[in-house]
Amino acid sequence: MSAVNDTNFNSAMFLLTGIPGQEDVHPWISVPFCLVYVLSVVGNSVILFIIKTDPSLHEPMYIFLSMLAITDLGLSISTISTTLGIFFFNTREISLDACFAQLFFIHLFECIESSVLLLMAFDRFIAIRDPLRYASILTLPRIAKMGLVCVLRGVTVMLPFPILLQQFQYCRSNVLSHCYCINQEVMKMACSDIRINSIYGLCITLLTEGLDSLLIFLSYVMILKTVLSITSQEEGLRALNTCVSHLCAVLLFYTPMIGMTLLYRFGEGSSPLLQILLGYTSLLVPPLINPLVYSVKSKHLRAKILKVFVR
Repeated sequence: MSAVNDTNFNSAMFLLTGIPGQEDVHPWISVPFCLVYVLSVVGNSVILFIIKTDPSLHEPMYIFLSMLAITDLGLSISTISTTLGIFFFNTREISLDACFAQLFFIHLFECIESSVLLLMAFDRFIAIRDPLRYASILTLPRIAKMGLVCVLRGVTVMLPFPILLQQFQYCRSNVLSHCYCINQEVMKMACSDIRINSIYGLCITLLTEGLDSLLIFLSYVMILKTVLSITSQEEGLRALNTCVSHLCAVLLFYTPMIGMTLLYRFGEGSSPLLQILLGYTSLLVPPLINPLVYSVKSKHLRAKILKVFVR
C-alpha cells in the first residue's frame, strides 16, 4: 500500500501497525492479546450479569460499577477487531471513514470512563461523609440522570473530532503506529493546517480528563479530612478500605493516559515503542484489571460471583 497522495481522501486508506520490528512474532503476540480481550469481555460481562440479576446489589456503588463495566466493554469492543485482525491475519488497511468512527468511539468511551470515575469518587465521598443520607441522596433516578449526562457530555465534546478530520486532505505517510486510530496521530497525517484540531483537542483534554482528575483529587482530600475527624481509628480504616478499588481504577486509567498525552504533545524525541506500550496499556489494562480488583475487594460481590459459578 502506497502512501496516501490522492486528494480524494474518501478512497484513501490508513495502514495500522502492530508492534514495529516484531512482525515475525505477531502470531505469538496475538495469543496474549486475545487472552486479554477474552478476559476483559468475560470479566465485565460477569460483573454486569451479577449486578443485574441480584436485587441486593441494586445499590449506588454497584450501579456505578456496572456503568464502569459497560464503559470498559465499549473500550475493548472499539479496538478488538483491528488489533486482532493485525496480529492474526496481518490485516492492516483501514478506510478513513472506519478510522474516524473508531477514534470517535475510543475517545468517547475514554471520556465517559473519566466521568464515571468522578461519579464513583462522589459516591465514596457521600458514603463516608453522610452515610445516613447516602441512599436518599443517590437515588436511582438521580444516578440515571448522572449517567445520561456523562454520555451526552462525551458525545458532544468528541463528535467534532471526526468532523474536523474529514475536512483535511491527507497526503503524507499513511502508516499509523498503533493497531487502532486515535486523534493525536491521525491529525498529524494531514497536509492541511491542523492548529484548530490541535487546540480543540488540548482544550477538551483539559476540560474532561483534566478537570475530572482534579475533582477526583479534591474528593479524596475531603474524604481524608472526614476520615481524620472520625474518633475510632478502626472505623476510619474501614472507610478508607472501601476506596481502594476506586483508587486502583483511577490510577490504572489516568496514569498511562496522561503519560501518552504528554508524549504526543511534548515528547518529540521520545521512544516510539514507549508511546505504543502506553497506548496499549491505556486501552487494554483498565478493562482487564477493574473487574478483578472489584471482585477481590468487594466481599459481597465476590460471594455472589462464587455462588453463581459454584452452581
